[in-house]
Amino acid sequence: MASPETGVLVARGRALAVLRVRGAALALALLPAAVAVVLLVGGATGRLGTEGGWAVARWVVGALTVLSLLLATLVSVVVARARPALSPSVPVAEEAAPDLYRLVRDLADLLDVPAPSAIALTPDCDSWLEDRTHRAHGPPRPARRAGRRTPEAPVLVIGSPFLWWMRVAELRALLAPVVAGTGPSAHPDIAAARRFIRGLDAAAGLAARARGPLRALPLRFVGRVARLLLRAVGDHVVLMERGVAAAASERAQSVDYGLRIVAQEQVGLAYAGWDRLLTRVALPAWRMGRWPSRLDAGVVSALTELSRRDRLAEGFASRLGERPACDLLEEPGTIDRAASLLAARLFHGGPAEPGPGWSPVAWQQYPEEIVDRKWRLEAARLHRVLDELPAAGPADPDRAAPDRTPADAPATATAPPLTYAGARARTPAAPHAEGLPRALDPAAPSPGSALRSRRADGPAPAGTPGAGEPPGADGASAAPASPPGPTLARVIDRLARDPGSGDLVAARLGAEVAREEREEAARQATRSGRDGAADPGRGDDPVDGGLPLFPLQPPRTARELLADHVTAMVCCAAVDTAGAAPGLDWLDGPALLVDGARRADLGRPVLSLVDDGDAEPLRGWLHRIGVRPEKPVRLA
Repeated sequence: MASPETGVLVARGRALAVLRVRGAALALALLPAAVAVVLLVGGATGRLGTEGGWAVARWVVGALTVLSLLLATLVSVVVARARPALSPSVPVAEEAAPDLYRLVRDLADLLDVPAPSAIALTPDCDSWLEDRTHRAHGPPRPARRAGRRTPEAPVLVIGSPFLWWMRVAELRALLAPVVAGTGPSAHPDIAAARRFIRGLDAAAGLAARARGPLRALPLRFVGRVARLLLRAVGDHVVLMERGVAAAASERAQSVDYGLRIVAQEQVGLAYAGWDRLLTRVALPAWRMGRWPSRLDAGVVSALTELSRRDRLAEGFASRLGERPACDLLEEPGTIDRAASLLAARLFHGGPAEPGPGWSPVAWQQYPEEIVDRKWRLEAARLHRVLDELPAAGPADPDRAAPDRTPADAPATATAPPLTYAGARARTPAAPHAEGLPRALDPAAPSPGSALRSRRADGPAPAGTPGAGEPPGADGASAAPASPPGPTLARVIDRLARDPGSGDLVAARLGAEVAREEREEAARQATRSGRDGAADPGRGDDPVDGGLPLFPLQPPRTARELLADHVTAMVCCAAVDTAGAAPGLDWLDGPALLVDGARRADLGRPVLSLVDDGDAEPLRGWLHRIGVRPEKPVRLA
């Protein structure tokens, strides 16, 4: 583009094309009325007949006129009153960020464009302008001048990670092309075309969410008309927005061009750190009903750690000596807390307000309240599944005792093994000389009787003599034996000795986790329905319906769940018997600290046990760390 005016002209031409489509739709709706007027005037003046076919034509056209006017009125009312969707954001008042408002206004004056009407923050690595002038959004309608509406400036939405990671000069350079977009947005034709598009989009969304036959039938018709018009103007809208973006980019060329290149590099780095922070650090806390209250501050720690590990990011940490953009806020902690709660709601589907089952957690408390609790909850779930499984015998019983007949073999109920893509063949480890633990002893009581005995008599305290020992050789016992204690050795021996137990445990874990997720979803649906009944006006807001809007990760497979639970059990044993401690890695989430240093070499031994049934790598790792797998661990 030669100049910003060229882009504005292109955008204005496409906006006029959109308005012509709107005019054609209106003319089509009024066409039967025009024909009816012609027939009536012709009959009144005597130029057209008043009897026979002309009379029938007047009645038919009159009925079509009434029907078309009713339908046109219905479409117009729904399009005008439908509430356009808003991007979820945290509004920032001018009193809470006077320096930020001053920076944006100075930038608008330099670019010779209208300043944004307000500023909001969103938990995402992006920035844009958003029109919030609809009457349903609250602000008063602007006055009209010369018979035309004077468009109000849009709202500037800024990604909250930018404020904490970027410096003030970088943020100014990044926002220059965004703020420059308020110039084309103020053009009456472009503003009218955008209002028309937003109304159609809102009407189509309202029709998709309609419930009840009386409400759904007319709204379906409106939705079909709205989608037809959206398809008709689709190409014009794309080219109009391209023209607006080109005009804004050309206008911002003269503002901090060198810093804009540096700022764009920081955008990519911030996106990488924000993604790792949400998926590895925040998501485990969200799943436990806690939400980190300083996510944006955590971005700085995550990106600093990334710059320390990545040689390509060298030099980025030196920027921390400059003034951060969050200094433009009067109370950064309050804004960070609101943005963190919104991020939990968008990416996980948590409640909109804190509560007894949805409380904040500080980064200092994260290792103890999230990491340690997560490990012990998963370890407890793993042992619950093992308690419910049937007793298993040693691997390859036919090979261990070739002279035994199939009739002499113990009857062991095992589920058919599941198939996993890429899973290797199992190689069970050799049995220990010390004998089988209770979980693998065929002479041990059934899991059902053990569970009934534990419910009736209460759980045996950890460390009780004989809690995990096999029964005597004679097998004489007046009372049923208690279930095996929660030891790591029990988990390792079960997965290593029984070829089919890994698939069975993984399937049971997957079913257990799916059941817990369904219960949590039902609680959220009940809570959302109760909030909607208390505030009926929230029903048209799409943000209140299909949360989470942006799920972070696909569901974990059963084999991944098993590996996570075995890892959690190993970490619990390391904390309880080897003096290890839970920790937080800003890029990888929960971490095991041994002698103050993170151990990142646990994944391969665990996968060797889970995938191959080979426990020797894990036993060697435990021996090097000093973990005693035969000791009971504390569960949640």
